[in-house]
Amino acid sequence: MADVTSEVRIVGAERPDGLSLRTIGLAARGLPELRAEGLPPYLGDGWARVLGALAQRLAATGEPPAELAPGVEVRFTEAGDGALIPVPPPGRETGEWRRDVLLRLFPEARS
Repeated sequence: MADVTSEVRIVGAERPDGLSLRTIGLAARGLPELRAEGLPPYLGDGWARVLGALAQRLAATGEPPAELAPGVEVRFTEAGDGALIPVPPPGRETGEWRRDVLLRLFPEARS
């Protein structure tokens, strides 16, 4: 898997509807940046790690992943600026899916 940790940063900002996180650096590789919006503050650190994992997969394959791990599905919607926003698969509620993704990828986040 591509190591993009020194080339891609994840930055965030607090907005009225929650936290907004985004990558900076994927575009330099000709790839879309990633963004998560409307996150509750308690998911901010964890979802920075999720975006990092997504960025690694995207950089390694050149394609947005359909799964982050076995059984951890992710879909993407394209923002107006071309960034990809991870969204739940059909039938999943966004807030519950975000918590589930975080806990399944990083079980230590339970504590």
